[in-house]
Amino acid sequence: MRFGVLGPLTVHTAHGEPVTVTRTAVRVLLADLLVQAGEPVSADRLIEDIWGARPPRDPAAALQVRVAQLRSALGDRTLVESTPAGYRLLAQDVDAAEFVALTRQAAADPARRVDLLEQALALWRGPAYADFADAAFAQPAITRLTEQRLVAIEDRLEALDDWDLGELAELVAAHPLRERLRAVHMRALYRAGRQSEALASFRELSSLLRDELGIDPGREVVQLHQQILRQDTGLTRARTNLPAEVSELVGRAAAIDDVGTLLASQRLVTLTGSGGVGKTRLALATARRVSLPDGVWLVELAAAGSVAEAVLVALGVREYQELAPADLVLTALRDKQLLLVLDNCEHVVAEAAELVSRLLRAAPGVRVLATSQEPLGLPGEVRYPVPPLDEPDAVQLLRERVKALGHTLSDDPLVAELCKRLDGIPLALELAASRVPALGVAELVARLDDRFRLLTDGYRDAPPRQRTLRAVLDWSWGLLSEQEQTVLRRLSVHVEGCTLAAAEAVSGLDVLDQLTTLTQRSLVVVTHDPSPRYRLLESVAQYSLERLAAAGEEREIRQRHQDWYLRLAEDARDQLYGPGQQQWITTLDRESANLRAALDTMIRFGDADPALRLANALTGYWFLRGRRAESTRALNSALALGGSPHLRAQSRIWQLGLDLLAGQGTDRVAACEAALRAYEGPEEGLHRAEWFLGYALFTAGELTASEDLIARALAGFKDDPWGEAVALGVRADQALLRGDLSTVEEAGRRSVRLLEKIGDKWGQSQVVSPLASLAEITGDYERAEQLHTEGLRLAEDLGLWTDVAERLTGLGRLRLLAGDYRGAWDLHERAMRLAAEHSYEPGVVHAELGLALGARREGKLDIAETHFQNVLDWHRQADYTPGDALILAELGFIAELQGDAGKAMDLHRKSLAEAEKTGDARAVALALEGLAGAYALDGSPARAAELLDKAAAAREAAGAPLPKAERSDVDRITAAIRRTQAAE
Repeated sequence: MRFGVLGPLTVHTAHGEPVTVTRTAVRVLLADLLVQAGEPVSADRLIEDIWGARPPRDPAAALQVRVAQLRSALGDRTLVESTPAGYRLLAQDVDAAEFVALTRQAAADPARRVDLLEQALALWRGPAYADFADAAFAQPAITRLTEQRLVAIEDRLEALDDWDLGELAELVAAHPLRERLRAVHMRALYRAGRQSEALASFRELSSLLRDELGIDPGREVVQLHQQILRQDTGLTRARTNLPAEVSELVGRAAAIDDVGTLLASQRLVTLTGSGGVGKTRLALATARRVSLPDGVWLVELAAAGSVAEAVLVALGVREYQELAPADLVLTALRDKQLLLVLDNCEHVVAEAAELVSRLLRAAPGVRVLATSQEPLGLPGEVRYPVPPLDEPDAVQLLRERVKALGHTLSDDPLVAELCKRLDGIPLALELAASRVPALGVAELVARLDDRFRLLTDGYRDAPPRQRTLRAVLDWSWGLLSEQEQTVLRRLSVHVEGCTLAAAEAVSGLDVLDQLTTLTQRSLVVVTHDPSPRYRLLESVAQYSLERLAAAGEEREIRQRHQDWYLRLAEDARDQLYGPGQQQWITTLDRESANLRAALDTMIRFGDADPALRLANALTGYWFLRGRRAESTRALNSALALGGSPHLRAQSRIWQLGLDLLAGQGTDRVAACEAALRAYEGPEEGLHRAEWFLGYALFTAGELTASEDLIARALAGFKDDPWGEAVALGVRADQALLRGDLSTVEEAGRRSVRLLEKIGDKWGQSQVVSPLASLAEITGDYERAEQLHTEGLRLAEDLGLWTDVAERLTGLGRLRLLAGDYRGAWDLHERAMRLAAEHSYEPGVVHAELGLALGARREGKLDIAETHFQNVLDWHRQADYTPGDALILAELGFIAELQGDAGKAMDLHRKSLAEAEKTGDARAVALALEGLAGAYALDGSPARAAELLDKAAAAREAAGAPLPKAERSDVDRITAAIRRTQAAE
């Protein structure tokens, strides 16, 4: 339904057919509701607006009748809604709302401003609410819409270059005090050669304002009057030399708004950025939106010999021998209100800065928008670094440019990879697009290491410096001093940035001044997170590497790079467990790419001992981060080079432990003993190796061998509080599997006290699991939740995402015990996804076990059985037996609930056998409870009751009676026994 209020009130269907609303009171009701624009209107207000001082005998009933009549006329009862606050009209299509929307679009889109304003004004069919001009309720809306219409008329007229003098005369006669209309009228008369009439129009305005309002004309119209008096040429010539836009500018809408906002409040804005990033196009797009009395003027400086002369040419100002070009620029622009766009200032930056400095002081109405690879360096300059395109916009640009060539890009992920490898630089993407039809995206990505030979097919009308990617960088390189070139090429060995200290050490120079200049020229990108890091875009880095090789410096600079990052890794290794843990983990996170690059270089050049040292130093960090595959690859590559026996022995211990953690390897126990016998080094290192392999064996399910190694490690950790603390943490885990709850508490609490004193958050997060399990076993769910929540915080602080997954699983288990199945399912799914994202298979299995437990308790037996079987299959594949007792028992419960007593007995007997191997009384009790359920189902209630009593005794003896939240199976089986006994 469409409603018209810009003129007499009209209603049309969605198909354009008129809807007749004949009754006066109903039309008033409709108009009143439309005025409120969807807001409710109280019944009292509507009654007063419709009937005034003479309401009907029963006004409320009469209003309801009118509402019913309006609904009937509209043919849709839902359009008029009754609410506690009154009635409201749910009108989505009103010409007044469309008018406002179009005027807002016009303000945001200068290129379509005139068309949009003309569309908006064409909606008017007469005065707003024309048939309700005397209605009090309509007056505010009429006043508002009338003013908005006049503003739109003025906006349209100001955007035009040619006017209809008759139309202007009528508007001025109808609205003689509106200064914007009068200004357009004066300008149009002057351009038509009627200067005296333009001046007379101003005098008439002045007289009317003084007589009727007691005020003088505003500054803008007074300034126009002065320009007309001196016959200013700016009133008659074109107001811009900006070129028309040839293709759509992709991905810069927000930037155009930002720069436009800056220009509205600042007089000098400089767009900086690397070559090809799109500074010029952004400047032109922003400038096209600017409206100033004396226009917007582009000055292209790329090929200019003199900045001042280039400005004069752009403005069309003749040179005179008695004035120098710079002085003539100041004279020509002294009284102007205009925007100068100075494009490509970088090669004449000093001269441009001098002229702009003088111009800003001498010509207060002039604004400057500059583009340059480095700022002008003037007071009051606002710098706007033009960033590369983000991935979605880069992909869109590439798609559009390829489409323009008659081809279509698929949704291949390599498209995003191509855009990333080209740093989102628009020029590089444009050049790449020209190669897609011949090579395709996959081949193009594969050839990017030779990008300077590949990206050479630019537009024919582009400046020579922008026709190839190499030309862009050659232009930038040629603007650098010799020392700046040296620093830039030596920075290229760093990957994903470096610190100032690293830049100085590897370059062998005091680089601060050069880095500042290179950053200003956008050849180096600086970030603060929180300390400064200096990074090269990939194309700049590849270009600089070529320059490094050409200078004969590559081997020397790469050796410095290796030395620096090897020292960093070894410093981190010695301080990774303690109060500085978080800082060192963050440092290694930031430097991961450089550390990998250093190791790759060592391996490429066959530097065996440095490679082994670096791999050994980093494996502890990779272990904390859960990057086991990366660590394994690094160790294997380093070991393949040979190297010193003691370094190889340390590497093999790390390698073996990581294999165990990944569920790999055979003859695990023998392999660990052999690795420890081959160890050469300080005794402290031996005991830490025993701890690490003991920890890994425990994770792999080798409980007895793990207990032996942890005991040996603890015996040796006399002067190593950290070693003692983490070994005690493993002992608590071992005791939990054995069902030795007193040892869990004793070892776990001592471990926590030591680790809190040391300040090792990773170690503290590891002890959460056994202590939380202990709290859960004893029914202290609040304590268990506190422990898991604190462990989650510690793990998130350090970014230990595998530990985060484990804590989410623990919290999910507690939600399950609380009966919150939906919350439990969500937490387990989050944990499972997170573990999978980090290739942490044990975490995936633990989370899936939680999903299985939840599904079984919700009665979703088929889903539960599938999940339990997946977990059991993983255990078999990894040769991991701890936990089998629980899974077999749960599968037994499922069989019992499905009515298969024989299958249930078989599964619970297998569960009992597994539980007896570990000696965990709780696991034994669970199997006995399951067997009781099977016997009850099989019609043997006495045997079932006996087994339940035996299970309860086992739990009591272990100090872990069954908590209330875990009694559902026992209560169900007990009830079944009683029913059978009662039936007998």
